Amino acid sequence: MHQELKGFVKIIYDAKYGELLGAHMIGANVTEMIAELIVAKKLESTGHEILKSIHPHPTMSEAIMEATAAAYDEVIHL
Repeated sequence: MHQELKGFVKIIYDAKYGELLGAHMIGANVTEMIAELIVAKKLESTGHEILKSIHPHPTMSEAIMEATAAAYDEVIHL
């Protein structure tokens, strides 16, 4: 079984209110992760709400949490 380990997630939030504005996701299985951001956008979630949501380890969804943490200068893993 071949596992693709390379990818990229960038999430953009409004500086004033933390509103989710958009995202760029490149890599294997990113289509499995986009639903979280679609629901967050629909519910007008803030970056802090996404950051404080549970993202199980080890999962691909951690990339969303880490990208959000990077937007708020709270990166856990580099």
